[in-house]
Parts: sequence; structure tokens; C-alpha cells
Amino acid sequence: MDISGGIQASLSGRYAMALFELARDQRELDAVSVDLDTIKAALAESADFRALTSSPLIGRDAATKAILAVAASMGLGKTVSNTLGLLGHNGRLNQLPAIIRGFRALAAAHRGETTAEVTSAHPLDAEQTGALKDKLRQKFGRDVAIEAKVDPDILGGLIVKMGSQQIDGSIRTKLNSLANAMKG
Repeated sequence: MDISGGIQASLSGRYAMALFELARDQRELDAVSVDLDTIKAALAESADFRALTSSPLIGRDAATKAILAVAASMGLGKTVSNTLGLLGHNGRLNQLPAIIRGFRALAAAHRGETTAEVTSAHPLDAEQTGALKDKLRQKFGRDVAIEAKVDPDILGGLIVKMGSQQIDGSIRTKLNSLANAMKG
């Protein structure tokens, strides 16, 4: 499966492809993946970090200096730190979430995995994620990388998206179906 053509079509896709190729060539795919997971978590948890990466009010020079300082304090590797510096210099830090998604898709395809977007009402722990990976591997016959999202509005259960397929086992959907059935 060659997904690189579709990913390269966007600006963030070109950055993701360049980062992937650099990480692959330097045999740093796992290290870069861990660093990107750290950045993704920081984006989710820190309003200040999100503001740094998305505010048009922060100039390129200031954003570059700040993102490099943050990268150093996070202990990020040279490849990801340099990429963040380049994004800051080019005024593209707002592309980080899309770059991370693109990189993950490329890395998963490189490893022969399929990526599943999993939405849950509460964060999944390592045991739950492992069990879900096993179930999806059995169902689809290949390894699955999990991209987890949390949405309290689904109340409970899971929504799993793999490519064009979606399995919606959320309580919200079940309650809506029940309400529709009761309307007659």
C-alpha cells in the first residue's frame, strides 16, 4: 500500500514525508515516533504549548527560539528538534498535528501496520490498548497501530475507524438508536 502520494499532496504531508524519510534513513523511526508522541501529548495537555504552535501573534524568530527551548526541556532528539526549529523558522508550527498524523501513517505503512483511530470516553490504559490491538489484529489479519482520542460526549464504549470502515460501539449511539426505535 503506497500512501505517500496522498500524504505529499498537502503542505503538512510534505513535512511529514521529509521527516519520515530522514528518520528512516538515520534508523531513528522509533525514536522520532516517541518524540512525536511526546509533542502530541503536550499539545493536548498544555494551552501554552498549543498557543505557541498556533498563535499568529508570535513572530517567527520568537516562536523558533521558544520551540527550541521547549524541545530541549522535553529531551527531544536532534531530528525532531531540528524539524521543530525549521517549522518555527518557516512559520509552520500550526501544521504540527497534521505532520504528526502524516508521519504516523507513513511509519505504520512502513512497518506493515494499519492505523486505527479509536475514540473513547476516557483514556485507555496500556492493557486496554493491547487487548484492542489483539482484537483488531484478529479481525483484520494485520498489525494495527492505535491513534487514541478522548471524547467524553460518547459517554462510554468505543468508536473505531480503520480506513473507510467504522465500528461505533459508543453508548451515545446506542441511546440514540433506542430513542429512535421508541419513536416508532
